[in-house]
Order: sequence, then structure tokens, then C-alpha cells
Amino acid sequence: QVQLVESGGGLVQAGGSLRLSCAASGRTFSSYAMGWFRQAPGKEREFVAAISSGRSTIYADSVKGRFTISRDNAKNTVYLQMNSLKPEDTAVYDCAADRRVGIASSRPADYDYWGQGTQVTVSS
Repeated sequence: QVQLVESGGGLVQAGGSLRLSCAASGRTFSSYAMGWFRQAPGKEREFVAAISSGRSTIYADSVKGRFTISRDNAKNTVYLQMNSLKPEDTAVYDCAADRRVGIASSRPADYDYWGQGTQVTVSS
């Protein structure tokens, strides 16, 4: 059983930055793939970014060049650095873990465990 706890969300003005953190349980965190997803009001959950056990990364086109996903295996934590935030980035952000394969994926079905989410609100 993997438990994920997100933090770092909040209210920020357009053009600002936030860093989200996701702390994971588990003795083999370094082998997990980790992903970030988001869900805005009235919309379905969408992929944001993912990082493999080998630290390969993928990003949604909408955030490429603005967001950076990283991991600190010593802290069992994955981060999402969000720069140049836009109002359309407003959503509940959720991290997810794949402990079985370790490949970065944009598909929610590839992840086994999910956090409870953290709200990010970007004002104009």
C-alpha cells in the first residue's frame, strides 16, 4: 500500500510560481514512476507531467516549458515546479504512483495509487 500526501497549493497571481510536493510512503520509492494530474471545475482529469524511475520526463503540451517535474528519492518526494502560471492552470492537482513498472505515462490507468489533491488557483 502506497500513501501519497500533496502540499504546496494555494492562490497566486498570473505569471507567478508555485511548487507542489508529493510525499510517498514505500521502501522502494526509487523504482516508482510518478505523475501529476489536474482537474478543473467542469472538466475531466487531465495529464500534467510524469517522471520515470530513471528520471525520464514527459509533459502535457499545455505546460511544456513552464512546469518541471523532479524527484528526490532520499525524501520519497516528487515535485512539480510551476512557473509563468496562467488562470487556465487553476485546478485541483493530484499526484499518482506506479510502483509496478516505473515508466512515465500520461494515462491515469497506468497508476495504482493517488493522493487526495491540492488546490491551485491562479488569478488574473
